[in-house]
Amino acid sequence: MSFVLHVDGERWRAGHDHFVAEHPGVVPVVKGNGYGFGRDLLCAEAARLGVPMVAVGAYAEAATALATFGGDGLVMEPYRAAVHADLPDLANRQVVHTVTTESDLESLRSVAGEARVVVEGLTSMNRYGTPVADVAALAGVADALGVTLHLPLGTGHVEEISRFIAAVPGVQTWFVSHVTAAELATLAARFPEHEFRPRIGTDLWYADKGSYEVRAHVLDVRPVSKGARVGYRQRAVGPGHLVVVSGGTSHGVAMESPSPAATARSRAIAVTEGILEAAHRVRSPFTVSGLMPRFAEPPHMQCSLLVLPTGVVPPRIGDEVTVRMRLTTTTPDAVIVS
Repeated sequence: MSFVLHVDGERWRAGHDHFVAEHPGVVPVVKGNGYGFGRDLLCAEAARLGVPMVAVGAYAEAATALATFGGDGLVMEPYRAAVHADLPDLANRQVVHTVTTESDLESLRSVAGEARVVVEGLTSMNRYGTPVADVAALAGVADALGVTLHLPLGTGHVEEISRFIAAVPGVQTWFVSHVTAAELATLAARFPEHEFRPRIGTDLWYADKGSYEVRAHVLDVRPVSKGARVGYRQRAVGPGHLVVVSGGTSHGVAMESPSPAATARSRAIAVTEGILEAAHRVRSPFTVSGLMPRFAEPPHMQCSLLVLPTGVVPPRIGDEVTVRMRLTTTTPDAVIVS
């Protein structure tokens, strides 16, 4: 266990308590890798918070999540007869299913007659859902618990949500994603008879970013002269020190999603990073001796080779170094909650 996510439990949980108090009706999202903490830990934390429902990303995540959580679980992946009809736990009364078509609803009810459902509306996200003009009819046929809307990142959601509410006057409960606290307040004032249930993952679980950090161990240190060749690809490095640290591609090191490059600045950064990568000068996410040294070559599966410049005091074998990574792409060897 040498690539570990360390969590200050008291501080981490205090951040969640404060966040939930400020977001009444919140539905914690527990999906994927559990935001780096693991789904079991987050489900246990959701149970401690006393919320009645969590949201999971896919049916494959539902059974284990609900066994730990004990309450209701909203599956955000839409039920598809062609994909999910043979799943074993469809009749589990803890599960709240998402439907977008009447044919899928009929399939679901044929195998789980009392299945509880929400209807997903097709928003400007344009991923999947029922067009706004058809939501009311499907929600009525389904006797839906509510309507769910997955919106793009950013702001400007109030008017889009308002159009849905106007088109579906009979539904009082609305599950919404990526809606700001200010927008929720505006919606609550505009529609006081409605209940808005924000589905939130990132902002909740990372409420106090100072309450956790990833640490790796130094596995080896050796001086290298200029031109010394190292690694699988025998690239020339030096002068300085070669530092081998735990943490590689199996942990998510240097594994990133494509950059959105939405602004001139982000596009310039992407171009610069591409040039540095071509020149084998990619900065690593590890902080060693106060620096974020470059990789000697791409990370290995479970460790990484770093080049510490000459004149910098090297660490010792066994030292811990911090790692700055997106936790949604991180798979630590262990999560230690103090």
